[in-house]
This record gives sequence, structure tokens and C-alpha cells, in this order.
Amino acid sequence: MTTQHRALPGAGIVAPDVARLLARADAELVAAGLTADPAERFVHSHLGALRAAAAVVALRGRPPARSRARSVWDMLALVEPGLAPWSLYFAGGARTRAAVDAGRFDAVEARRADEIMACAEDFRDEVAMLVDPDVGFVRHPSLQVVAS
Repeated sequence: MTTQHRALPGAGIVAPDVARLLARADAELVAAGLTADPAERFVHSHLGALRAAAAVVALRGRPPARSRARSVWDMLALVEPGLAPWSLYFAGGARTRAAVDAGRFDAVEARRADEIMACAEDFRDEVAMLVDPDVGFVRHPSLQVVAS
């Protein structure tokens, strides 16, 4: 049996499970952008970030069982330490998402929903660069990257 890989724009080849998780993350972020309801925007944004984190865990491999990682956010911090700050940020929103899931639609203000949506989009971009550094970025041949 052969494993098929889907190429994303750029030079990389992405395993099907990683590509599927990234597509689900994108779908959640699109849904977040289409809703006017802050609670729904928060939930879709948080789920989008969660799917992107799961893609990184799928890409890097799950941490060893003895690590006692209990959530995707814990696993993300273990398998990709550079994303640990994102892990902490989004783990902090899990209670709010659970409150909305339980019917507490007043648990999210519009400002907080907008913040998490912007952060989820930024996080998704960082994940895309990990998966395939050239995805979605056009490099003009006459431009030079200069360190500041």
C-alpha cells in the first residue's frame, strides 16, 4: 500500500493527515470571519487554532507517553517549543470555549473574540511556515532579506 502526499503551494510535500488538519483549521477561521456573533467567532477561532496545533503535533509526532501531556496544547509545547507561548495563550481560552459550548453565549465580548481570531490567524500562519516555509509567500528575486 502506498501513502499519498499532497503538495501545498511551495516546494514541500505534506502528509495527508497534516494537510487535512490545516484545511480544517482554515475552514474554522473562515467561519469565524463570517459570523457577527462574538461567541461563535471565539469558538471557531479557538477551534481553528486547535486544528493548526494538532497539525504540528501530527507533523512532529506525539510526545512520549511518559511526558504526561494531556492536551494538544501541552503536546504542542513539547514537540515544538518555539510555539509554547501560543500554547499557553490558547490553552487559556479553553474554559471560555467550554462555557460557550455549554450555552453561556454572554461569556465572550466582541473585543475578545476579535483578539483571538487575529491571534488564531497569526498562529495558523506560523504553522504554515513550519509545515512548508514557502507556502503562501512570494519571494521577489530582486529583494534581499536584511537582518535588523
